[in-house]
Amino acid sequence: MTLHHLSQEQVLPISLDEAWEFFSSPRNLDAITPPELGFRIVHCPSEKMHDGQIIEYRVKVAPAIWVPWVTEIKSVDAGRSFVDEQRFGPYKFWHHRHTFEEIDGGVMARDLVHYALPFGPFGAVAHGVFVRRKLERIFAFRRQVLEERFGGIDATQRSPRMPYS
Repeated sequence: MTLHHLSQEQVLPISLDEAWEFFSSPRNLDAITPPELGFRIVHCPSEKMHDGQIIEYRVKVAPAIWVPWVTEIKSVDAGRSFVDEQRFGPYKFWHHRHTFEEIDGGVMARDLVHYALPFGPFGAVAHGVFVRRKLERIFAFRRQVLEERFGGIDATQRSPRMPYS
């Protein structure tokens, strides 16, 4: 199994409380997900995340191909971080850590995702041809929506960081 990762940082000119209020609501994930994914929450028993929370979604992985995606919220450190891990879905492995740090001028929001694809060598080809670029587009969309919603730091002051492997 090849483990890939991506990371992203974004400065949001808001308070830590405001950032946590937004990101700790699973319902807001829809707002920062590109429409072409057809992302839908199927089951979310609580409006605020908590350790052990199971959330069920449906996502479109290709035209007319929908798959269920079930995640568990883990390691919630209120106001600072949380992890979502896939329990069932399109990846063989998915671990996404979200962290929030108060800095001068706002909050540094960081994402660190470790993921692996199923199907052995076919998954490796899919990653190189399709999946990595799709994830880049998803996180670029997220960055843009968050900047439009909350404002952002001028790119000349701080450049985005999004390394992939």
